[in-house]
Amino acid sequence: MDMESIVLLEELKKDASGGWTERIIAQLDYAVKISGMHGGKYDSIIGDALRYTASQKAEEGVITKNTAIHAEDMLKEMSGAAKRLNIICAAHAHIDMNWMWGFHETVAVALDTFRTMLNLMDEYPCFTFSQSQASVYRIVEEYDPGMLGEIRERVREGRWEVTASTWVETDKNMPNGESLARHILYTRKYLSELLDLDPESLKLDFEPDTFGHSRNVPEILARGGIKYYYHCRGYSGHNVYRWKAPSGSNVIVYREPLWYNAAIDAKLAAHVPEFCSRNGVNTVLKVYGVGDHGGGPTRRDIEKLIDMGTWPIFPTVRFGTFNEYFRILEGISDKLPVVDQELNYIFTGCYTTQTRIKLANRLSEARLNEAESFGSIAALFAGGDYPGKAYEKAWEKVLFNQFHDIIPGSGVIETREYAMGQFQQVLAAANTGITKSLRMIASQVATSAFGIAGEDYKSTNSEGAGVGHSVTDFGLPQVERGRGKNRYVNVFNPSAHDRKEPVEFTLWDWPGDISRLEIRDAEGNTVRHQILKKGKKTEHCSSDYWGHEFIKLLADVSVPAYGYNTYAITEHPGPKMSVIRDEPRNEYPHRYILENDLVRVVFNTQNAAIVSLIDKSRNTELVDSSRTTGIFRLIEEDDSRGMTAWVVGRYMNIEKLTRDVRVTDMYADPSALRQWISYTMKFRDSELEVTVSLDSSSARLNYSVKCDWQERAAAGKFIPQLSFYMPLNYSCSSYKYDIPYGTITRESLDMDVPANNWAVGMPDGEAGGAVMLVSETKYGFRGFDNSISMTLIRSAYDPDPYPENYVHRIRFAVDIADSSCNNADLIMKGYDYNHPISFVSNLPHGGSLPTVKGFITLESGAAVISSVKLPESSEGKLNQIIVRVYEADGEKADVILKFERVIQKAWFVDLNENRIECDDPISVSDTRIGFNVKPFSICGICVEFKC
Repeated sequence: MDMESIVLLEELKKDASGGWTERIIAQLDYAVKISGMHGGKYDSIIGDALRYTASQKAEEGVITKNTAIHAEDMLKEMSGAAKRLNIICAAHAHIDMNWMWGFHETVAVALDTFRTMLNLMDEYPCFTFSQSQASVYRIVEEYDPGMLGEIRERVREGRWEVTASTWVETDKNMPNGESLARHILYTRKYLSELLDLDPESLKLDFEPDTFGHSRNVPEILARGGIKYYYHCRGYSGHNVYRWKAPSGSNVIVYREPLWYNAAIDAKLAAHVPEFCSRNGVNTVLKVYGVGDHGGGPTRRDIEKLIDMGTWPIFPTVRFGTFNEYFRILEGISDKLPVVDQELNYIFTGCYTTQTRIKLANRLSEARLNEAESFGSIAALFAGGDYPGKAYEKAWEKVLFNQFHDIIPGSGVIETREYAMGQFQQVLAAANTGITKSLRMIASQVATSAFGIAGEDYKSTNSEGAGVGHSVTDFGLPQVERGRGKNRYVNVFNPSAHDRKEPVEFTLWDWPGDISRLEIRDAEGNTVRHQILKKGKKTEHCSSDYWGHEFIKLLADVSVPAYGYNTYAITEHPGPKMSVIRDEPRNEYPHRYILENDLVRVVFNTQNAAIVSLIDKSRNTELVDSSRTTGIFRLIEEDDSRGMTAWVVGRYMNIEKLTRDVRVTDMYADPSALRQWISYTMKFRDSELEVTVSLDSSSARLNYSVKCDWQERAAAGKFIPQLSFYMPLNYSCSSYKYDIPYGTITRESLDMDVPANNWAVGMPDGEAGGAVMLVSETKYGFRGFDNSISMTLIRSAYDPDPYPENYVHRIRFAVDIADSSCNNADLIMKGYDYNHPISFVSNLPHGGSLPTVKGFITLESGAAVISSVKLPESSEGKLNQIIVRVYEADGEKADVILKFERVIQKAWFVDLNENRIECDDPISVSDTRIGFNVKPFSICGICVEFKC
């Protein structure tokens, strides 16, 4: 195209609004691009049409209808070439769940939007509409069931497309792998039943606004029967491609080239020729509809599309669906470029903002995991029930709060209030389920095997004591069921491997001599213990605990995988033992050291920073004390980019919180089960209370932090942030993080990155000890400049002006990992930290179960068990169990699982719990099954037991 024509076109485009002017200029612009696709074949007639149109405009002052029609006639030779390109127009309404409003408004928005769409569908038989998110259909079912019948009818006609494969348009970085699997399971199950759909027709994951996409999403989608993926953010390469997971599983992806919220205008075709040429297709997808707050496409949009369909020098424009377009891409899938990476990063502040929502998500996932596993064990091996419907309802609440503006914290105060209310209901369901299951198992344990003589219990006041204790801090109930001096506890292990570690018990109203207190196992062996605290006042009850007194014990217990052990607490007849620390008789230099057989940690006597962290198994120093390590930092972020909930600003000022540190307690007996140092510090308007503890035979430093955070952002100046910082004493150019169903190694980056639980600084060169940060409720980590840090709190100020002013309780740990160990071992370290051993109080009685037993054991294979549950379709049949595992090291895992029940048969299932055929069979031998898990893949097994 010659320069004169280009200049003419640009001049005409300056006044291209409305009517025939808009119509002809859009066609001229499109014609130029079509000619370019054909080597300039139509340049001459386009030039003539441009000159004619420009001259007529100059003469008449406007482009009239006659001018436009004549110019179109001048171009009619190229109409065939123009119409060979197609635009499928897919309408949708992006409805954000509880973003800048509360749930009541979300309900109103969904119902009003759908009423508009149904009305337009009545009027325009050609109009099609697509809608994602199972949660909006739940809203219709609950709040306007009459509308549901209308939607069902349009779905049957094929005009209302269901694009939901997830409960909400979910975040893809912070939910764990099991959560992402449950999005697919419960969405398919619910929508196929509600709308009479073939579950296999739900094969698009529509995530237009999600803030980044973790590495294993294609594997999760493929295992759930999802073939297509639509997104906008987190990647800026190809628009059409195959996204491949490390397992080799892949999905066809369409990355929106424009934006998912759009009205229809004459620029519709401007990018079509270039897009088609670049991607080897003849069809473009146009996504349109008002969004964020619903609304959807308008009458004007529909009318304009109908009109554009008549334009002669324009693509073939038609209403259609997302699945229709993806089927076109599927036809050329072998020619699509392959993207083999995570699709990150965007809005890294969302890994930390609104810390209470993050806490709610992590604890909900952990409790439901245990509720399902212990519930399955109780149902199959101890005659208990399995409240599957209650767990499904709880999962729905968890999945709803994983919406991409809820769990990221980029909402208003109503967003948080609703999420935290949902969290309370989830905990009520999960904790009740766990407690009932543990008590059911404990009721059948033969505690009479201890052979302890009976007592007179008439004057006891212990039974029922401790109601509510620990539940305030989101733990399981620790109510006392025992009486007298002889008490029994059952401890339960939620992990797939045996565990031996110190575990806390709470003993209520024990009438014995505390100096003669003894803990024994069923073989009569004395178990090491330590008295941590004794009294009537707890942290949450300043007076005596409603007339009761407690002893907090620490005992060194052993518990088999997915099993329990039993211990008796009694009073021995021998001499008294010292249980209280002696008052000091001499003065010595200040020396703050926690040490056991695995690690030696030295704290600065002035500010409690870590001076030295020695891995004794390798005799290596792991931290760089020259940079002040193991400290909390108050950071002022630059807020000039705005969007403070979403964006972590450049670090402007960093203040090490090492002033005015008061050491309030120190217990450093190397022979004790637990040692600790406690300290407090005040800074600005806030205060930290910190206890760092080290348990026997553990290299893990446990941090328990109470932070009265009263820092506020100064808009236009800074955002305050609290972080924990660990400089390392070794060269570290890469860092390993856990992600949904696996791990990822990332280069050193001076920015926050997401992880499900932990981060490890990987030593360059030879393998050795590596520092690992493990979090109970945090997701934002930063591995950079030979250091690891964890972002704890950020006081953003928009959209919620005061999201973090609260007394926060934060738990995390500094651990030592072997950098050469497999990823499964690292994942289980994180799992064990977030899934502590539980206990329930018991009574003396006979029973069918022995004093110690494991029910499910991963006997071999470097795989990770992610869930143990009964099938969704069990309906009271208690002879099947589903175990889901995944491989995280890139090598085939030969897995052997042992159960405490004879197996009838076993088969593979997908994430929807449908039976699937695999090349490698499952071997069944009495109580064991053996199977292979392919590298980096997810594998589900359904096991049926003999009745």
